[in-house]
Amino acid sequence: MSLVDNKRIRFDFEILKEFEAGIELLGIEVKALRAKRASLRGARVLVRGGEAFLIGATIQPYQVDNTPDSYDPERVRRLLLSKKELSELAGSDVAKGLTLVPISLYNNKRRLKLSFGLARGKKQKDKRETIKERETKIAIERSMKRG
Repeated sequence: MSLVDNKRIRFDFEILKEFEAGIELLGIEVKALRAKRASLRGARVLVRGGEAFLIGATIQPYQVDNTPDSYDPERVRRLLLSKKELSELAGSDVAKGLTLVPISLYNNKRRLKLSFGLARGKKQKDKRETIKERETKIAIERSMKRG
C-alpha cells in the first residue's frame, strides 16, 4: 500500500531502473507518513561519501502543537542501502545526465520503504507522445464500453 506517491515522476522522467531502500526517520515523521502528510514533489536522492540521502522531501508534522521547535519538515534523511547497492548507485549517478528520483513511500509489513529510480529527463516531444498514448487508450476503453 502506497502512502505517498510522486505522481508526475513517470511523466517527467523515463525510469531506467528501480531501487528500494529503508529510510531513517523520527517517530513523529513515521506517524505523519502513515497519516499521508508528506510530499515527494521536487525531491531527489543524492549519493555522497558512501551514503545515500533523500533531499527536498517534505514531511509535515503529525501534531503541530506537540512538534519540537527545532523540527525541519524538509530535513535531509538518510537512506538505508547495502554497500553493494551504494557502489552501484555512486557509479550510475554521474553517468550521462541521469538522476535519482523518489517514486513513492510505502509500507512493507511494518517498515517504511522508499522506492526510487535511476531516471533520464524526458524532452517535450516525449511528453507529448505520452499524452497522446494515454488519450488513445482512454478512447479505446470508452468505445469498448459502448460497443
